[in-house]
Amino acid sequence: QVHLVESGGGLVQAGGSLRLSCAASGRTFSSYTMGWFRQAPGKEREFVAAILRSGGFTHYADSVQGRFTISRDNAKNTVYLQMNSLKPEDTAVYYCAANGGVVISTTPARYDYWGQGTQVTVSS
Repeated sequence: QVHLVESGGGLVQAGGSLRLSCAASGRTFSSYTMGWFRQAPGKEREFVAAILRSGGFTHYADSVQGRFTISRDNAKNTVYLQMNSLKPEDTAVYYCAANGGVVISTTPARYDYWGQGTQVTVSS
């Protein structure tokens, strides 16, 4: 069982930056692939970024490649999402999720545990 709590969301102007954090409970955090997803009003939840257990491999959605960076600190049971050059279309509720598999997945259904989400609003 993994309990996830996101933080760091807020209101920012276009071009600005935010850093999201996701703190995980339990002593098995390092055994999970971690992902970030987002969901805008009226839209389906979409993949943003993911990072393998060791942090040695990451994968990004095309829409955020080069602007967002996912990282993790297994000693702190925390995964981060650094978001730079934010655009109004990045506005959404952002969720972190844990996947017990050994490969990165962009499919929400493959993730076993989810946080409650944190709102990110980018004004134009």
